[in-house]
Amino acid sequence: MKSLAELQAIKDRMKDRVVLREGVDEKRVVVGMATCGIAAGARPVLNAFVQGVNEAGLASKVSVTQTGCIGICQYEPVVEIFEAGKEKVTYVKMTAEKAAKVIEEHLKNGKVVAEYTIANYKA
Repeated sequence: MKSLAELQAIKDRMKDRVVLREGVDEKRVVVGMATCGIAAGARPVLNAFVQGVNEAGLASKVSVTQTGCIGICQYEPVVEIFEAGKEKVTYVKMTAEKAAKVIEEHLKNGKVVAEYTIANYKA
């Protein structure tokens, strides 16, 4: 970095990502990013949620964060969605493609994508 202006430019470019991770409490997307989750492919899932929530214009309503071990390693990558007044939804064996569907169906339209949930997982 060579100047204060360059630092400000970096801050402006990263603003959307930082806001998503700090977020709000209306809806929270939590991606398991422990060693097991990362090894199973959680990083592209996290990136897909961050980018997808931002592109869908949901940043003021949905926060995207990461956490350590969720405790169900055999189902990684795991994503939990918390909404005030509703039961937590746990999505398992997630991919970036599945994340796109969860953003569209669950986060935008309020409909749980049942086939991706732990309750409906079939090995």
